[in-house]
Amino acid sequence: MTSLSTEVLIIGGGPAGYTAAIYAARANLAPIQVLGYQPGGQLMITTDVENYPGFTSIQGPELMQHMADQAEHVETQMIHETVEKLDLGTQPFKAYLDGGTIIEAQAIILATGAQAKWLGLDSEKKFLGYGVSGCATCDGFFFKGKTVAVVGGGNTAVEEALYLTHHANKVYLIHRRDSLRAEKIAQDRLLNNPKIEVIWNSVVEEVTGDENPLSVTGLTLKNVQTQEVQNLSVDGLFVAIGHTPQSQLVKDTLDLDEEGYILTTPGSTQTSLKGIFAAGDVQDKTFRQAITAAGQGCMAALEAERHLNSN
Repeated sequence: MTSLSTEVLIIGGGPAGYTAAIYAARANLAPIQVLGYQPGGQLMITTDVENYPGFTSIQGPELMQHMADQAEHVETQMIHETVEKLDLGTQPFKAYLDGGTIIEAQAIILATGAQAKWLGLDSEKKFLGYGVSGCATCDGFFFKGKTVAVVGGGNTAVEEALYLTHHANKVYLIHRRDSLRAEKIAQDRLLNNPKIEVIWNSVVEEVTGDENPLSVTGLTLKNVQTQEVQNLSVDGLFVAIGHTPQSQLVKDTLDLDEEGYILTTPGSTQTSLKGIFAAGDVQDKTFRQAITAAGQGCMAALEAERHLNSN
């Protein structure tokens, strides 16, 4: 059994985790970063990133590799394992890894991210990054003057559909029920937008498209009441049925909201437990961008440094 100790332990390998590692290492905190077995977060399934400052256009995995290289360059110790259990009732805190390693840390930055919920279709997975997306603000720009569909009925789906009208000529909102769950004011804006058409009581059965190059050309929809099947021509599909924050490790020890996002002090990354900080999509359900996650990773590292200096 290996035992390690550090001033700052960073859990997660997305933009928030790598940025926290860079700042913590530059503050001479000798951070350890536990990356899991698939580091890079949601950007690993993003093809073209055109809204990250400094890059006119870059592939998601390439951007993540740049961040990883920089964190390594400043001598962050990286471990490709997952944290199975955290003991936050003692000081120093303890993290138990699946490979048997135990890490003791004076402060912990949680940057475990969130996972988009998907429809679970093979065809959806096939066209992921090639017309199927989970983020309108990330990918809407690529559908200028085109026809797109959004699946969902909550606030996120309505906001994504409204946002997409700034780029697409036509937006379909597909919802399995006959009424939306979104806030009334958002519903009114959606229903009064001439570019948006709602298809009620329907589910996506299949995503169809071309093979070479891989691209979406349409959807097969089924009406859940009449069982009638229809084909809909679209250039893109945005799945907006929610995200699952990866907060299982701390669900019994930190304050979470009703959806499982870690609660932090406003304007800060400080959680309900002193010395534990949360950055990126595990605590941010509003913006969910690589740049905001990176910014919060920076904040978390600086706040962890202040916490350590004052203790």
